[in-house]
Amino acid sequence: MFQRDYFMRMIEQMTEAVGQVMQLRRELKQEEALVVIDELLDRRFGLSGKLIRTLSDEDLLAVMTKNGVVETDNIQAIAILFKQEAELYEDLGKEAESFAHSLKALHLFMRLSLIDAPPTLTDSSEEAVNLLGKLSPYELPNRTKHLVAEWHEAEGAFALAENIWYELLDDGAAGKGEVAAFYMRLLPFEEDKLAAGGLPIEEIRTGLNSLEMEQ
Repeated sequence: MFQRDYFMRMIEQMTEAVGQVMQLRRELKQEEALVVIDELLDRRFGLSGKLIRTLSDEDLLAVMTKNGVVETDNIQAIAILFKQEAELYEDLGKEAESFAHSLKALHLFMRLSLIDAPPTLTDSSEEAVNLLGKLSPYELPNRTKHLVAEWHEAEGAFALAENIWYELLDDGAAGKGEVAAFYMRLLPFEEDKLAAGGLPIEEIRTGLNSLEMEQ
């Protein structure tokens, strides 16, 4: 009962906050909207907003894990707020800040998707897809690309994951062993699943052979 009440309060607070932010955006009061988000980050999650912004996505998940259980609802709420901030900075013409906050939100949504977090507030996988589309004109950091490759693989988008792995390989940010390990993880899958993911078994074997020949 307590947990259900907690979730309901969170949903109400987030709905109210997002609604307030959207209204302020319509009124072209982006700076005020950013203050609303700052205040919510400071009071809602048991951590200071400054610390939340400083932590990496991995560290934030670790901090938000109690007795081995990730507080996915809190992580989801923070990701939504980061996404809102990115949109506000975009409105203000602050491209660098918008990009940075979009990346933070993307990382959190992908992490949530990877652990099959329930969609308490939103669908993390859909949010990740939308943010990747928004960030497509930009060159993503290699750390982000590694996470994107892992996420694509988990989503069954094997051809997209392969593309990312070869980008990393070409940039010297991944080794041939990592790409080979990716192919090896796919070998046990049914051929229909591989084909649906855009990477038929023949292409996987060809990729493995090419990597072996280059060594």
